[in-house]
Amino acid sequence: MDTNRLWIHKALTCLEREALRSADTHLLRLDLPPFPGISFYLKDEASHPSGSLKHRLARSLFLYALCNGRLREGQVVVDASSGSTAISEAWFARLLSLPFVAVMPEQTAAAKITAITALGGRCLLLPPGERCAPFARQWAETEGACYLDQFGLAERATDWRGNNNIAESILRQMALEAHPEPRYVVCGAGTGGTSATIGRYLRYRRLRTALCVAEPTGGAFAEGFRTRSRDAVQTRPSIIEGIARPQVESGFLFDIVDLVEEINDVDSIAGMRFLESALNRRWGGSSGCSFVAAIRLARGMRAAGQQGSIVLLLCDEGDRYADTLYDAGWLHAHGYDLAAASVRLHELIGGDANDVADAH
Repeated sequence: MDTNRLWIHKALTCLEREALRSADTHLLRLDLPPFPGISFYLKDEASHPSGSLKHRLARSLFLYALCNGRLREGQVVVDASSGSTAISEAWFARLLSLPFVAVMPEQTAAAKITAITALGGRCLLLPPGERCAPFARQWAETEGACYLDQFGLAERATDWRGNNNIAESILRQMALEAHPEPRYVVCGAGTGGTSATIGRYLRYRRLRTALCVAEPTGGAFAEGFRTRSRDAVQTRPSIIEGIARPQVESGFLFDIVDLVEEINDVDSIAGMRFLESALNRRWGGSSGCSFVAAIRLARGMRAAGQQGSIVLLLCDEGDRYADTLYDAGWLHAHGYDLAAASVRLHELIGGDANDVADAH
């Protein structure tokens, strides 16, 4: 057996040890009195060691690269990312003693760039309009690096039949709840990998649960889902990082998604702030986007006299947005009226705006 094969075996064992040491993420329950008989469950993916849902994806991408013979000892690892995936990839690269380079838009939140460099990674920042993924692929070919390719491989790198993927984890944690088979699962679409994994697994388990993708208004997934065109592009820019891709990524699988809810950015921020007040924790804008979508779905259930459960994902730590989405001055400077959006959200929920949440 050659030296590199031995190193691959050691690296795979290292990743397996890390998975065994990592406890599953929490599933939080939130009851809103205006929705009697409907319980909200929030999968807290920010509690991963690298702080986001992308911890699962990063581990899968490294496993995929190793098992396909694409990664060798000491090789530089590179990927295109707006932040959270890159942070998780930098975390795993450090675990395996590999150099890591993230190719990112220059407007990426400063806290994310700081997190990557703190983990030993390096950031290549590209100006607006330059696509990060093609640049990263070409850079890898030129430098002899391993391109992890989150956008191209996300929907296939994860074992969607099980192996503690996020869908299996959610359903296991729901087993003893009053409504163990959710009426809806709500997630965003960044690479498309999470929605692909969940949608496939729901079908694999023969469940009636519907999958909803929460998307910033005008995102490419929403446009592509509506027209069934893989040539669809983003029609409206978004400040919600990690989702609202400018084009339809290869991991976007429309046929296993049941519906898409488009949410304006300021409403996503209001949803994020509501979660902070209800649960005394901070999550990012994509979590707020999914929460508002879940509220819309719950309103439909309430109007139809239905009871049940809705599961949504809390994707990353809110501290990464302390200087942007959680900064009142930044929001005001960019023209976002959070007060009006908060009023809209409370009206959407219904009931007393001062007494609408009971967290468990």
